[in-house]
Amino acid sequence: MMATPTDADLFGQGIAFPPRLDADGRFGWAIGHRSVRDAIRIILTTEPGERIMLPNFGAGLRAFLFEPNIPATHRLIEEKIDHALRRWEPRVAVGSVLVAAHPDDPARATVSINYTLVATQTHEHVELAVPVAGGPAA
Repeated sequence: MMATPTDADLFGQGIAFPPRLDADGRFGWAIGHRSVRDAIRIILTTEPGERIMLPNFGAGLRAFLFEPNIPATHRLIEEKIDHALRRWEPRVAVGSVLVAAHPDDPARATVSINYTLVATQTHEHVELAVPVAGGPAA
């Protein structure tokens, strides 16, 4: 009889991102679907060229730092994120990537990503902010 695979078996594990120390003074771990969520954040916050052995790794979102916070910029951010996740995170199937101006901060765009964990067909969601220049005249 085969044992039922655990979350760690299906999705792996690694040091949590951002790195933190647990109560026992050891590095915190991200296991299973949390490992996937951390990997998504790593992909999206890494710029191509930052990793010597994987020079193309990352989403390149810092390129939008001085772009206006308008729908055209949002669409470009959506495309970059979708492409990066499809290329670098095989454990997920991207459902949607939506970007909109942050309601309280004109210098940030809010990103909402819906994805499915391939191994379990579980739907997940993650949000983050991307710094941009600000209003439409920036």
